[in-house]
Amino acid sequence: MKVFPFKIPKPLDEHLIVQVDKEPIFYNKLHQHEEIQISYIVNGNGKLLVGDSIHQFSTGDIYVIGSNLPHVFKSIPGQIDAHMITVFFTKKSFGAAFFNLPYFKDLGDFFANATGGFKITSNQKQIAQQLIEIQSNQKLKLFISFLELIEELSKATTEPLSTFIYSKTLSSTEGERLQDIFDFVFKNFQQPISLDEIAKMAYMTPNAFCRFFKQRTDKTFFQFLIQLRVAHACQLLISNKELTVNMIAELSGFNSISNFNKKFKKIKGITPTKYQQSIL
Repeated sequence: MKVFPFKIPKPLDEHLIVQVDKEPIFYNKLHQHEEIQISYIVNGNGKLLVGDSIHQFSTGDIYVIGSNLPHVFKSIPGQIDAHMITVFFTKKSFGAAFFNLPYFKDLGDFFANATGGFKITSNQKQIAQQLIEIQSNQKLKLFISFLELIEELSKATTEPLSTFIYSKTLSSTEGERLQDIFDFVFKNFQQPISLDEIAKMAYMTPNAFCRFFKQRTDKTFFQFLIQLRVAHACQLLISNKELTVNMIAELSGFNSISNFNKKFKKIKGITPTKYQQSIL
């Protein structure tokens, strides 16, 4: 079963969906859905666009993405096959009042944090093993395993993914337009992109495009573009030690090393060189 943009197809009698994606690349389409998503990256790396933020993902990462939070995993093609295990559910999967029972009072922070999405930063091995085992469980055992998984996730330390919460579901037209914009930017971010060019691609005037993009991402187009370029630079700093900082700046779409250092430090809090040294 595939995740189609904006909707998770499922049988009427199933309250939990366990999905395994194992493809050359992940599904690669911007989408949102009512279900909360718990995903374990078994294999793969690339960029995760979620809400108003861009992050680099890699093998071993575990994410929780909230209900109706727009997101897309963009794999780096030509490497190992992407492999992800995902559990989908809603707060009403087992009845409107189920998670309001006193037994689940300790899950309040889990659901609150899921709204903007988060990455697990502790106890990843145990949680990953739970997600691996949950694939083969059925009926009651699946339900019990799911509750144990939620309990473990609620105790883990986390890192937030997004601060902007879009208050309504994107329409199909809005989703398709954003998908076209993101596809264009992901393919061309290493080259200069003007406001006139991106607005024309979206069949909008520059002013209309700026309003459309800011309302749905809580940032300007160029803030988004710089964040994407910095995320790409982080991947190169981690995986391509033979490249100089100057080369990485150019490969990430920056036209000068001084501008690269300035933008990188503004977003990451440290210089590219110190960032690379911190992960060695």
